[in-house]
Amino acid sequence: MVVNIKDNLNKIKERIEIACDKARRSSNEIKIIAATKTVPVEKIREAIKAGIRFIGENRVQEAEKKILELKNEKVEWHMIGYLQKNKVNKALRLFKMIQSVTSIDLAKKINNSCARNNQKMPCLLEINVGKEPTKAGFLEEELFESLDELSKLSNLEIKGLMAIPPFLEPEEVRPYFIKLREIMEKVNEMKIPNLHLKELSMGMSHDFEVAIEEGATMVRIGTAIFGPRE
Repeated sequence: MVVNIKDNLNKIKERIEIACDKARRSSNEIKIIAATKTVPVEKIREAIKAGIRFIGENRVQEAEKKILELKNEKVEWHMIGYLQKNKVNKALRLFKMIQSVTSIDLAKKINNSCARNNQKMPCLLEINVGKEPTKAGFLEEELFESLDELSKLSNLEIKGLMAIPPFLEPEEVRPYFIKLREIMEKVNEMKIPNLHLKELSMGMSHDFEVAIEEGATMVRIGTAIFGPRE
């Protein structure tokens, strides 16, 4: 199956414009994170040529090879998959943002590694909004119990929240997107030092319009750009 990545990207941008108009937002507020798990380098290069500036990878090892091959491209790489603690040091060298900080222990590990490297790392806290036992991430109550500790991790720049809700029809996912936005609003109302959250990374190929209507600032899109995974 021949996939026209440039056409796909243009269609996605049109759909983002429509969703933003509906929500009375500017499309400039939305970053498209191209989700490239298992996508070959030549297709990623095509997406970059078509205007992609942010790339999300799920696995450190896979990302390492791709980043090396695409080192001359002006793109920002984000870790969007589950990050094992033993891969933290490598991830800090590869990525400009870690979107998947799933626990206070992982946050501390990243912070300590950053401190040793005299580095700061922009992060998002991943929230398990569906309370799914198979998924990682802070439960809402765990997040609020951890806020004080998180605020003291001075080598982390906590920019916002991320979620992978249950895979449902777009309208059925809406309550989970609303939930994530409300959690962010609650955190911001608490006015905790070093915790002013702005980014909401939520929404994928099948539901990103609904996510944008509910406040997403980053949408992680794979299939709608690159076609179905082989």
